[in-house]
Amino acid sequence: MWIVPETAIADLMTPEAAFDAVEQVFAAMSRGDARNFPVIREAIGHADAIYGFKSGFDRAGLNLGLKSGGYWPGNVAKGLTNHQSTVVLFDPDTGRPRALVGGNLLTALRTAAAAAVSVKHLARTDAKVLGIVGAGHQSAFQMRAVAAERGFERVIGWNRDPAKLARLSRTAADLGLPFEAVDLDRLGAEADVIVTVTSSFAQILTSAQVRPGTHLACMGTDTKGKQEVGVSLVSRAAVFTDEVAQAVTIGECQHAVAAGHLDAGAITELGAVINGTAPGRTSAEQVTLFDGTGVGLQDLAVAAAVVDLAMARGVAIEVPF
Repeated sequence: MWIVPETAIADLMTPEAAFDAVEQVFAAMSRGDARNFPVIREAIGHADAIYGFKSGFDRAGLNLGLKSGGYWPGNVAKGLTNHQSTVVLFDPDTGRPRALVGGNLLTALRTAAAAAVSVKHLARTDAKVLGIVGAGHQSAFQMRAVAAERGFERVIGWNRDPAKLARLSRTAADLGLPFEAVDLDRLGAEADVIVTVTSSFAQILTSAQVRPGTHLACMGTDTKGKQEVGVSLVSRAAVFTDEVAQAVTIGECQHAVAAGHLDAGAITELGAVINGTAPGRTSAEQVTLFDGTGVGLQDLAVAAAVVDLAMARGVAIEVPF
């Protein structure tokens, strides 16, 4: 079995490689070549942690395995990342364990890549202003990945705690883009692309605040009860997702579906747009929304890619098992 520790990931996996892996997974899912298994996600009753498993099998990439991990809110005080995860890959021909891979950075990269893939295929080509809602650890990854997909001229951002917007300001400066902190009304009125990346359990952005032609990538809602945008905004938009079953149960769509304002049959897999079997944006005035719930197949794809790179560079650790 091969081990690729968390400390080795940054030198192996690039945002570009993560983008390619995630885009291919979306396409494979829509073709029926890859399937996610049911998600397990539970509060464990200790350390206020939420823990779970995401797993699946990609016949096209021959990736079989799972990601185990979750959210420990007290980790920052311990000098650790709140989100902790590890990916285990298995040989699909024998069931033998193939690799154990650090999943923290990979999760951040694949989540950002999913938003970027949605921007590539759904946002207006003339998008110039990028809006970010949320300024946590994931927000910088989102900005870097999404900014690569359009010729953005500036970035605007909002966070409940304005002091944390310094992270977005630094990231924008690294990208050579001006940054401005704004209120939600301005953000919705000025942004051509909006990425929401929070852990909110109540709507933050409403339909009235979002102008026609906007593309939204809602990346924070991955648990029953979470919510970043209003039901009226979801029902107004052309809605796309990574996996419909997750979107209607733990994703941003869960509230609109439960309220009867959105039918699951009206949600389009992003992979179908990539494969050309379903339309994406149909007009410059249309509001498009990507409900990024995060699927296990994305984790397996980026983990498999990093194992191949680690083996090729001689940095993977082989252990008998």
